[in-house]
Amino acid sequence: MTKKTLLLFIFLSYSLASLAQKRGSLENTVITSEKGEIRVQTGENGELKINVEPKDITKFKAAGLVRYGDFGAKGDGETDDIDAIAATHAFANLHGLRVKADDKARYYIGGKERTAVIRTDTDFGKAAFMIDDTEVQNRNASVFTVSSGLQSFKLEKITSLKRNQEKIEAPLPGPCLITVTNANVKQYIRYGLNQNNGSSQTDIFVVDKNGNVDMKAPIIWDFDQITDITALPIDEKELRITGGRFTTIANKAESKYTYYSRNISIRRSHVLVEGLEHRITGEGDHGAPYGGFITIGDCANVTVKNTILTGHKTYSTIGAANKPVTMGTYDLSANRAINVSFVNCTQTNDINDNTYWGILGSNFCKNMLYDRCVLSRFDAHQGVANATIRNSTLGHMGINAIGSGLLLIENSTIRGRSIVNLRSDYGSTWQGEVIIRNCVLVPAGGKPTSPALISGSYSGQHDFGYTCYMPERITIENLRIDDSKHPENYKGPAIFTNFNPEMRDDSYKEKFPYVKTKEVILRNVTTASGKPLRTSDNLYMFKDVQVK
Repeated sequence: MTKKTLLLFIFLSYSLASLAQKRGSLENTVITSEKGEIRVQTGENGELKINVEPKDITKFKAAGLVRYGDFGAKGDGETDDIDAIAATHAFANLHGLRVKADDKARYYIGGKERTAVIRTDTDFGKAAFMIDDTEVQNRNASVFTVSSGLQSFKLEKITSLKRNQEKIEAPLPGPCLITVTNANVKQYIRYGLNQNNGSSQTDIFVVDKNGNVDMKAPIIWDFDQITDITALPIDEKELRITGGRFTTIANKAESKYTYYSRNISIRRSHVLVEGLEHRITGEGDHGAPYGGFITIGDCANVTVKNTILTGHKTYSTIGAANKPVTMGTYDLSANRAINVSFVNCTQTNDINDNTYWGILGSNFCKNMLYDRCVLSRFDAHQGVANATIRNSTLGHMGINAIGSGLLLIENSTIRGRSIVNLRSDYGSTWQGEVIIRNCVLVPAGGKPTSPALISGSYSGQHDFGYTCYMPERITIENLRIDDSKHPENYKGPAIFTNFNPEMRDDSYKEKFPYVKTKEVILRNVTTASGKPLRTSDNLYMFKDVQVK
């Protein structure tokens, strides 16, 4: 080797090490390229120190992928492999390499606070992953985070926004996800056993490089003032995560609202999760709830496909109203996300077993889809703009939603107490339209009950932070109601439940008036009991609804 060549090699090695340390710091890692075997160590401050010599870097680049075993993972089901797993992904992220698990491996992941950051295609294959939550250092630390290498930035010059605004004026590097907040306005001021003071006014939308808003997911609020507005460039290349047989060994913590987030957290746009399985073991007579094994947030265009999930056991605690309350606990969650699709997803436990909580919770989302799913629940807490449920079966918790736009339910079987429950804790509000077609309702899973197609509750005495609406138009066509099992003196199914039993005449005054449905269009609605469909037990409240 000539002196000139040697100097060039030293320079390139030093540059590589410097670049690695700089980029790896985002993942709490330091990557070097000194001579010697591959080393993965923990530093004094908890950082992951990874060394890969140049000849191994060349070998991995030629292969186009790395494996967990390359970085010391044992896969024996006993040794904690989280450091090796995190190191593999950190190295793969730096060099743009795919990650592949060993199909025969059983990777044990203990309670150490360490998150593996995924930025490249990952094939978990048939490998088993045991996530032990019995002794966890930080319940809020995800096991895997799927993130973008792109950096968000503030949009300082935008001081207000209008509902359905079509364009923003801002210099953008390309398509971006915009998140906006007005902390001076509170909305979704929750009512009931889990009452709270609401959330800051929030919206999320997508713009192209010229600032044009994607009107399929429009701005839904007027922002007279903005306290924070952020743009995150959108990754245009799809990232794929495939396979994996995950098992959570459940926590045994006190039953209170200390949510566990030991999960796969997706924080990057354009992601496909396919063929994953998640099971749960070790649930006893108490435990803290889970925020979701697959959580999707602050991103757009995410699909979870051909995936098997598991509902969590329901535990109780004392809620904000100082009364006993069952705690929501989830295997799926989505928050501030756009274009989220669940396709051909099922769960391991019975969708009609009410000892397990409903499997999905969501907030501030737009354009959510269930297609060919068999799951215990669809749920939108703090609003969804546009949702579609098709070719699916919903279990004991049915469809719960508040929000706006179009709620479309087609070719599906619903086994909840109603077809749609408009959540009363957020004002039973849907500002838009509901279409139900080619569906079957099996009320309460076939237990004797007097069903209503649209359920909810609204007193008109609580300020939710927004005007509350019933769907302006409801279209129901080709619906079969299996009400063969019903109580004595059954009058037949109703379109609407009794939303306000106190509202019996003009003497009742709403402090916050409810905007009622204008029309209901019925085509070919049949019942197993032979009894006709009624408007409601509360004829006064719905006297102005036109039923066609």
